[in-house]
Amino acid sequence: MSAAPAPAAAPAEGDAPKKGPKKIIIIAVAAAVLLLALGGGVAVFMMKKNAAAAAAAAAAEEDGGDGEAASGHEAKKPEHGKDEHAAPPSFVPLDPFVVNLADRESERFAQVGLTLQVDDPKIADKIKTYMPAIRNSVLLILAHKTSAELLTTEGKHQLAQEIRREAARAMGYEIEEPEAEEPPEEETDPPKKKKKKKKKKVESYNPIMHVHYANFIIQ
Repeated sequence: MSAAPAPAAAPAEGDAPKKGPKKIIIIAVAAAVLLLALGGGVAVFMMKKNAAAAAAAAAAEEDGGDGEAASGHEAKKPEHGKDEHAAPPSFVPLDPFVVNLADRESERFAQVGLTLQVDDPKIADKIKTYMPAIRNSVLLILAHKTSAELLTTEGKHQLAQEIRREAARAMGYEIEEPEAEEPPEEETDPPKKKKKKKKKKVESYNPIMHVHYANFIIQ
């Protein structure tokens, strides 16, 4: 019988394969792949952000600059009107006036209550200071009116304008009277040359905005 083959001798300890360098190479490759993946994600994110910013800028330009800016800041709010936050007007009531009118056929008198509307509370205090002069001016105006003039709406409106002007003058304001327009000329044969109409003068500043009637009685 032939003898059984002898078992192979075990490799010596110094002949074992070296696995260290292969592991390092594998780890390095994995790290590079990971860095490439992260870099690609950052690039995609930046591209999307830039695209969104460009779209927002284009939309803001189409809206005339009223839209929201790409940086996230709100658009500038419109400015308020000049008179939106102006101080409210002040009202100064005057004691009623009782005066004989200028009617010649019969004795008529008027009882009128007035309230002056001014644009500044300081003017209201000034009116109280000049009250005697203001009342004198109003009484002189009323004394030259007839009952027929004051019974019409146009006459009351004209009276309010005169009181507004004369009351301001009594406080020292220079108020110019508007020039009356010339009546239209009748057509003639041959036609006359047309005269130029006089323009009304621009009224200077008057702190009294309106004259309101509290009561108006004519007897």
